[in-house]
Amino acid sequence: MTSPGQVATPRTDPAAVAAGPGTTGDRGRAAARRTGGSSHGTGAVSWMVVPALLMFVVFGVVPLIGVLVLSFTQWDGLGAIRPAGASNWRAVLSDPALPHTIWVTFEIMILSWAAQTPLSLLIGTFLAGRQRYRGWLAVLFFVPLLLSSAAIAITYKALLDPNFGLGAGLKVGFLTQDWLGRSGLALGVVIFVVSWQFIPFHSLIYQGGVRQIPTSMYEAAEIDGAGRVRQFFSITVPQLKYTIITSSTLMVVGSLTFFDLIFVLTAGGPGDATRVLALDMYKRGFQANLMGPASVIAVLLVLIGLALALLLRRLGGSTTASQQEGA
Repeated sequence: MTSPGQVATPRTDPAAVAAGPGTTGDRGRAAARRTGGSSHGTGAVSWMVVPALLMFVVFGVVPLIGVLVLSFTQWDGLGAIRPAGASNWRAVLSDPALPHTIWVTFEIMILSWAAQTPLSLLIGTFLAGRQRYRGWLAVLFFVPLLLSSAAIAITYKALLDPNFGLGAGLKVGFLTQDWLGRSGLALGVVIFVVSWQFIPFHSLIYQGGVRQIPTSMYEAAEIDGAGRVRQFFSITVPQLKYTIITSSTLMVVGSLTFFDLIFVLTAGGPGDATRVLALDMYKRGFQANLMGPASVIAVLLVLIGLALALLLRRLGGSTTASQQEGA
C-alpha cells in the first residue's frame, strides 16, 4: 500500500540488482543468440561437410590407395592379379628412358607456365575494365577453353600438315615446315597449343583478382603522377601475388596430366621428343598391358604434383596474410 502523494515503484530482486545489467551471463546469452544459439548450430554445419568428405574419400583416397597397391602387383588388365613385390618399382626407376620422360614433362611444364603467366596476366588486367566491349571480348577469349583437347589437337594437326595444311594452302613457306616431325618444332607446337587453350581460364582468374583491388590505390597513384605502366608494376602485380601463386599451382599441377592433346597431336613423337609421364603411363598400361609399372608412374605423378603444390603454397605464404593484403 502507498499513501497519497507517493509513487509506486516496481519491486526488484536484490540478487538481480547486485549482479548488474552487464553480467557475464547476460553477455553470454546475447552472444549465443547472435551466433545462432548453442553448439547445435556448429554441429549442424559440421554435418554439411560429410557429403563432400565422403565423395573425396570414395573418388580420391580409395582409388589412390588402389593404385598404390596395384604398383606392387603383376596384372595385364584381364587376368589374375599376382603379387610382385618391389620389382615394378625397380624396373621403372632403373629404366633409362625415365629421366628423359621426366625432363620432357618438366620442360613442357616450365615453358608453358612462362608463356601462359604473362599473357594471362595482361589479358586479365585488360578485361577487368568496365567498358562494355570488354565483356564481348571476354566471351570470345574464353571459347578455346570450351573446346575438347582432342578436337583442338586434330584441328592443329590438320592446319600444320606440310602438304595439305594452312601453309600449303596459303603458299607460305614458313608454315610448310614439318612441324610435328622435328623434335624441337614438335615440342614448341605442344607448348603453343597448350597455352592457346588454357590462357583464357587463367585470364579469367586474373580478371577477378584485378577487380578486387581497391580503385582508391589507382586514384592515389594517378594523383602522384604514376602512369599506366607504373601502376601495373607497382600496384597490380604486387596485389595479385597470391592470385599468381594460385594460377601457377593450377598450371604446374595440371601440366602433369597432359595426355589427350599430346597423344592425338604427336603420340609422344617424333621418337620420344614429346613423351611425358602421363603418356608413358598410358603406353605401359594400355598398350603394353603392364598395369603394375603403369601404376608406379601414376604414383610418381601424384608425388611430384603434391611436392610442387606444397612448394608453391610455401612460396605463397599463409591464407591469412593473403586475405589481409587484399583487404
